[in-house]
Amino acid sequence: MSKTITLRVDDDEYLMLKKAADGAKRTMSNFLEVAAMAYITQETYVSDEEMKEILGDKELLRQLRQGEKEIKEGKYRIVG
Repeated sequence: MSKTITLRVDDDEYLMLKKAADGAKRTMSNFLEVAAMAYITQETYVSDEEMKEILGDKELLRQLRQGEKEIKEGKYRIVG
C-alpha cells in the first residue's frame, strides 16, 4: 500500500527538482521516489566486483575482524 510523505524544500530547491522531474518526463513524486531508491541502492550495496576487491584485501579483512571483535568485547565508544 502506498504511503504519503510531506517534504518541505525552499523555492530554489523546488525549482531544481521540478526541472529535473520535467526533464525526465516524470511526476515530481515519481522522480523523487526513483532518485531516493537509486541513492539508497548505490550507497548501501556493493557490486560483485567491489566485493571481490574487499574480500581480496587481507589487511582490510584483518582490520574489520579486529573491529568486530572489539565491538563484541564492548571496547568502543560512540562519538557524536
